[in-house]
Amino acid sequence: MPVIQFDGVGHAYPTSAGGATTVLREVTVRLTEHRVGIIGGNGSGKSTFARMLNALVVPSTGRVTVDGLDTARDARAIRRRVGFCFTDPDAQIVMPTVQEDLAFSLRRHGLPKPEVARRVEAALELYGLAPYRSQPAHLLSGGQKQLLALAAVLITEPSLVVMDEPTTLLDLANARTVRDLVAGMEPQVVLVTHHLDLLDGFDRVLVFDAGRVVCDGAPVDATAHYRALVLP
Repeated sequence: MPVIQFDGVGHAYPTSAGGATTVLREVTVRLTEHRVGIIGGNGSGKSTFARMLNALVVPSTGRVTVDGLDTARDARAIRRRVGFCFTDPDAQIVMPTVQEDLAFSLRRHGLPKPEVARRVEAALELYGLAPYRSQPAHLLSGGQKQLLALAAVLITEPSLVVMDEPTTLLDLANARTVRDLVAGMEPQVVLVTHHLDLLDGFDRVLVFDAGRVVCDGAPVDATAHYRALVLP
């Protein structure tokens, strides 16, 4: 598994008034587990933490590394290793049809056309998207769009997949499909979620509050801590 290291990481976003809003404070963690969950209330810092894993956000203070690569210096190399799946799949579906969108994900990998075609075909079959290969991506259902977005990440064969609340916009059946896919993933997974049942079987869960990690442990302990935090 990749080694994720946060050393004294803090981050603040500038405000329109010329000040700054601090969202992370002195976060130091080392993550080596296969499946890591991230939970916390809205505004707790969990999404900023996740976005630092592939240099979408660079820390204001401290250092983030993935397998020794510094996100502030090695963003391109990190993004070849780290796939990111957004809450809203429309934010990452960019091509007109399903198969074109999958192929587009491989554009920077220098693969020969036969290998691109092989990977696209395999992804279409694996994620149940083969019947929609030539269909406009924007006509897919919400669940199908999320599967396409996830497939477009996994087709690049990343060593780490970061998922920021991937089931928020899904119904129960599609959320269960995503849960089952996550359970079977070979890459390391960091999953940000409000749906605590998705964390069953995870190796480790971090709880964020006010920009800090306030609990770090097994799912049963972390989710209990979170419930006590938000439902006193």
